[in-house]
Order: sequence, then C-alpha cells, then structure tokens
Amino acid sequence: MAEHPHVLIVGAGIIGASIAWQLRRAGARVTVIDSGTPGGIATRRSWAWINASRGNPEPYFRLRMRSMAAWRRLEGELPGLQVSWSGGLIWDMAPAELDAYAAEHGAWGYGIRHVDRAEIRRLEPALAEPPAQALHVAEEGSVEPLAATETLLGAARELGAAVIADRPVRGLDFRAGRVAGVVNDAGRYEADTVVLAAGVATQGLATAAGFALPLTAPRGLLVTTKPHAKLLKGLVMAPELHLRQTAEGRFIAGADFGGGDPGEDVAGAADEVFQGIRRMVQGGRDLIFDSHSLGHRPMPADGFPAVGAVPGAPGLYVAVTHSGITLAPVVGSFVAEEILAGRRDALLAPYGLGRFPQGVARAHVQ
Repeated sequence: MAEHPHVLIVGAGIIGASIAWQLRRAGARVTVIDSGTPGGIATRRSWAWINASRGNPEPYFRLRMRSMAAWRRLEGELPGLQVSWSGGLIWDMAPAELDAYAAEHGAWGYGIRHVDRAEIRRLEPALAEPPAQALHVAEEGSVEPLAATETLLGAARELGAAVIADRPVRGLDFRAGRVAGVVNDAGRYEADTVVLAAGVATQGLATAAGFALPLTAPRGLLVTTKPHAKLLKGLVMAPELHLRQTAEGRFIAGADFGGGDPGEDVAGAADEVFQGIRRMVQGGRDLIFDSHSLGHRPMPADGFPAVGAVPGAPGLYVAVTHSGITLAPVVGSFVAEEILAGRRDALLAPYGLGRFPQGVARAHVQ
C-alpha cells in the first residue's frame, strides 16, 4: 500500500466519522461520502447509550468495555466532545434475571451493584414510582449522537479530510481485479481502499462485490419532548420505557434503548410513549411533546459487528454494527490500524466477514 493511502469511506454516521478521524490522524488521505447530510440516519435516531450491558458473551463485553475506555480518551483528544457519564438504573427484567446479570457482569469486572428503593430515590429523586430493587452501573453514559458525529467529522476535516454530502454512491468501481473506488452521479472517485460504513445501505454495495452480507434493519421508535428543567440525573431502563434527559432538558424515550417497533399506528405509539414519560417522572404533566423519529437499526444477522476486509474483493472493507454509539471509538481505531498497518486487534477476531457461510465472495471485477 502507498505510504499515504487514500481511503474512501461510504457513510458519514458515527462509525464512518470515527474511522475517518482515526485514519486521517494516522496519515492516510481520507474522503467521506454520504447520501445525505453528514450525521447519518441510524446515528441521529439513536438513544445513544454507552454501555457494556447484558445479554452478550464475554468477548463482546470486552470489546464494549474497551470502547467505553476509548470514549473517555476521546474526550481528552477532542475538546468539543461531550459525554455524560451519568450512570444507569435498570430494572426491566425479572428479579432472577437481574441477579444473574449482576453476578455475571460483576465477575467480569463491570461496576454493577444492587440498589434498594431508598438508594434509587437518592439516585433519581424525580421518579414517580421507584421500584423496590434495581441495578446501578455508575460507569455507563450517553452522548448526543449528531453532535458527537459532527465533532469527529470536524476534527477529520481540520486535518485535511474531505467530506462530500448529498451524493449517493451508486456502485463500486472495479479495476484490475480489485475495488478501486466508487461511482455516483458526479462520476468516479478512486481510492486504495473503500470502507462501507453506510448502515443498511452497506448490504447492497457489498452484494455488488459478490458478498452476501446478511443484515437486518429492525424499526425503532423514539419520542422527544421539548426542553424542560432537569429532572433525571442518569439513564433509566424500566419495564415501561427506557428514558434519558439531554443536557438541554429534552426527554428521549422508547420501548427499549433501540426504540421498539411501533407497529402500524406510529402516531398512536408515539403518543403512548409520550404519556409514559409523563407518568414516570414527577412533574411530567408539564412536559410538551416535540417529535418522534422512526429509525431502522442496521444489524448483522447474528447480532454482532461485521468489521473486516471482504473476502475475495481486494480493496473493500466493511464496518457495520448495531452498537454504533458504544463501539464507534474502538471500531475507528481498529479499522485504521488494520487498513494502514495490517494488524487486526484480537478483540475483532470473532467479528470478521468470513463467519458468514453464505458470504463467499464472487467479485464482479472488470
């Protein structure tokens, strides 16, 4: 590879933005192309929880913990980046499940503890009906996803990266047996490596290279209120809703952290979530509905990240994961290291594209 290779990133969500910044600071020439406004689609419709929470095997937990630490480093490297390390309360599981989660993750080193109603009231005094017991993780947090993405892209631009908006990529440019760039309505853009970080659009572009990347895109509804005086201190994961309040006072909530599928009556489901917010917090009757968003979360079929070179398609790399907010910092650094130095971090070992049996590439080279 050239001393200063040109890497073209398709997608300006938080994953693409993190990769762009890490590549540019390491000396690569970088171009980011997005079909719309930088900030992505799934990114800006995320609840934006930074965590290493339940339901995953230990290798994935370790990857997420590494990225939580990377978020803290990013705060020091990018002064404009603001992360709220507010901690999270969770009681959206049966007591036995909560106990099992606490025992497992506690043994792995997660800062998780049981709290009773008195402690819950101290942590979140505005909760209307605190439960008898919950779990608390002080090291969890959240970020405003669009602002964080813009900060990363801005930092990459300051170092010389090019960001091209509103130019949908129509296809890949195949030359001499490899992917040598992309094609859109403005023409061809050449690159030494193309990184597909375009969320659900990644699947179609990977297919053009003969790789059947299995992705799903479950819908998720989130409701946002008008700004209100600060009531919540941290993240709340209750059976009714997952709820947080932004620095400017907006409540953001969904049936779970991914938003939950609203069914056919989206407006009705949004009103139900809004009424749930009003019931959950003292003073909630004063809240004013602002908007709802319906996103499609890109997710590899097995639920885990798909990050790596595309087999049989030299010059093409994929980075797509449903945990985009939590994993963005570490995915950015790992991808940059692999592309520029040929070193793949051991934490990415389970998440290469070779694990998909239907994904044997048949590159359409020209």
